[in-house]
Amino acid sequence: MSDLKESFNADGTKGSPLLPDHIKNFLIDIDGTICEDVPNEEPERMRTAKMIPEALEFINKWFDEGHFICFFTSRLESHRAYTEEWLKQHGFKYHSIVFGKPRGGNYHWIDDRNVKATKFLGKFSDFIEVEKTIQIFKP
Repeated sequence: MSDLKESFNADGTKGSPLLPDHIKNFLIDIDGTICEDVPNEEPERMRTAKMIPEALEFINKWFDEGHFICFFTSRLESHRAYTEEWLKQHGFKYHSIVFGKPRGGNYHWIDDRNVKATKFLGKFSDFIEVEKTIQIFKP
């Protein structure tokens, strides 16, 4: 991630580095997002999971545009070989994979950095801007 820029906290101390605004750090789920939903209890299905249409096209386009692609999955570390084999077989470009995301959905992300969440509804397409109500901490 050579695009990282220094940042500073309000008190002037050095903070965690940041990407430029035009570069995104995509955290992309695997099961149900780029391939059919396969539960951890059936890892043998991971090798033959059907790909979601347009997933490869959009993810590889984002990679080629300079964005960072990290697959973030509830699959277990013990599923790494199956997962990497499937991704390679299908031609996905990516930088990293994080295993062990909590299962069960209903994710509520709390972070000191900007977080944009996009719920996958079964079809990849270009992003559009919309205004929605969100929950924030009371000032």
